[in-house]
Amino acid sequence: MKVVFLRSAEADLKDLRRYIIKNFGNDTWTVSYEKIKQSVAMIEAHPQAGRVPEELENLNAAQYRQVISGRNRLIYEVRMDIAYIHVVCDTRRDLKSLLMRRMVGAD
Repeated sequence: MKVVFLRSAEADLKDLRRYIIKNFGNDTWTVSYEKIKQSVAMIEAHPQAGRVPEELENLNAAQYRQVISGRNRLIYEVRMDIAYIHVVCDTRRDLKSLLMRRMVGAD
């Protein structure tokens, strides 16, 4: 399966990189990024293995899944033979607020 990072996820990844390097250093970023790459490889091989994010369970949104990657999570959507990564965020971040801001164009 092909995996595509949407612009929003690419921006998330850049923000995450800046934050980690600034606060924890390059070595920590290298470890985090390697975990993210492993998660992307898992999505490529087994796209249905991720679970539906708890925040989306009641919305009939089974095409959306998440994979936990260290302290981060990747939210992706499976359509046909492509997995679209929508969000890369810290597991402690409030996903509902993040999605709401994105829907109204504030993030």
